[in-house]
Amino acid sequence: MNILLVLVPLALLLSLSFMIAFLWATRSGQWDDLDLTPMKILDETPAKEGNTHEEHD
Repeated sequence: MNILLVLVPLALLLSLSFMIAFLWATRSGQWDDLDLTPMKILDETPAKEGNTHEEHD
């Protein structure tokens, strides 16, 4: 029975932290555009010169 004194506040703290993380992600625009982001990987335009990891001789 004493374990409930530990588990209940721990569960409340964990659920509160997930709720805060969800609200922060929603307000920061994390899910504004769900259609365009997966399509970016299929884009065949060359990357900018500053973002390449290729070695140039």
